[in-house]
Amino acid sequence: MLTIYGPKARFCDGVSRRNFLKIGALGLGGLALPQLLEVESQAGIRRSHKAVIMIYLPGGPPHQDMFDLKLDAPLEIRGEFRPISTNVPGIQICEHLPLIAGMMDKLAILRSVVGARDEHSDFQCMTGRLSRDQPPGGWPSFGAIVSKLQGSTDLAVPPFVGLEPRMQHRPYNAANPGFLGAQHGSFKPGGEGKSDMILNGVTLERLADRRTLLSSFDQFRRAVDSSGLMEGLDAFNQQALGVLTSSKLLEALDFQKEDKRIIERYGKGDPKPHGDAAPMLTEQFLVARRLVEAGARVVTVAFGFWDYHGNNHKHAKADLPLLDRGVTALVQDLHERGLDKDVSVVVWGEFGRTPTINKDAGRDHWPKVSCALLAGGGMRMGQAIGATDRLGGEANERPVDFQEVFATLYHNLGIDANKTTITDLSGRPRYLVDGYQPIHELI
Repeated sequence: MLTIYGPKARFCDGVSRRNFLKIGALGLGGLALPQLLEVESQAGIRRSHKAVIMIYLPGGPPHQDMFDLKLDAPLEIRGEFRPISTNVPGIQICEHLPLIAGMMDKLAILRSVVGARDEHSDFQCMTGRLSRDQPPGGWPSFGAIVSKLQGSTDLAVPPFVGLEPRMQHRPYNAANPGFLGAQHGSFKPGGEGKSDMILNGVTLERLADRRTLLSSFDQFRRAVDSSGLMEGLDAFNQQALGVLTSSKLLEALDFQKEDKRIIERYGKGDPKPHGDAAPMLTEQFLVARRLVEAGARVVTVAFGFWDYHGNNHKHAKADLPLLDRGVTALVQDLHERGLDKDVSVVVWGEFGRTPTINKDAGRDHWPKVSCALLAGGGMRMGQAIGATDRLGGEANERPVDFQEVFATLYHNLGIDANKTTITDLSGRPRYLVDGYQPIHELI
């Protein structure tokens, strides 16, 4: 087993995590990819291909320095950033998001997301639920539910792909397939996920050389076929080998095959660690688009480090332009490729930040209200939904619950979240949301 370690990450809880990529053996037996495919097949494969890209901002981004600036508040609350007008009259956002401002007609802001906990965790963003009082096995993530209900669109591409690094500490990466089982967990091509997406004998040099890597896959396919092994495996093992040896998934992951002008639009991001976390690579957004275009139904991305307990505006001034470029490149790309009606995009973090700037020029955790950005999915764009009070500390107009966002995303996928159920480990049917409806302003 070859392990490639990435940079360490340290959040305000003081715990270090590292991103890593494992290259191991292809397992044809045991609980692995074949079983994933079998269960997906039993769940049924739908004809349509709607998809969701979820961009998670770890640490909790400062809502009042992005989409909800408060010029009428005292200096210690409003901060130093200034608002700029967008291409939608009446909507203003931060001066460090000029690209988003220029395509506000293709986006929608939620300024009043409520119901969070003060907890550094992706759990609520990935499941729509609080982590307390879970059923046996735990609540499944959004991607796991979609995998269960809709299965694969193409046997060569898993329905749920997670591009975010797997941090070595719970609860930050708390979201998982829960009571639906590991077969519906995210397929992680660059992490600790299903380690059987790999072949023996791949060296670092060959990994870096994409052409050689694809060539080795072709050679592996020929060797397997000539040995007769393919005929001896059951149907689901053949499908697993199809994923591993088909060029479709690998080509989707290899964004260097994209038109150079498109690659330049996304940019590289910043390879240096931000805060104490991993680099902010805008290339991930391009890979996410390529994956949904190839057949993935849900792709999750973790982007950046937003736990600004100190030097809030200094860090935000460096990070916001990267988010600005990545998000707008993705949305523009979806529109140009005719995917804007089928692919929904949501950008958010686990909570907001305190209205008052602390003694270290930072903002602390604030679960009372946060923000989100939505695009695509055939939704009505060009609007800002909800509002907070003068200090940006409480939702005083149209509070939006996390589960309303999830009901909207399910709706965009063709799933009625209030009629569809999944069965937990006790045999009890569970609705996907607790009575919440899709956001009517968007649908």
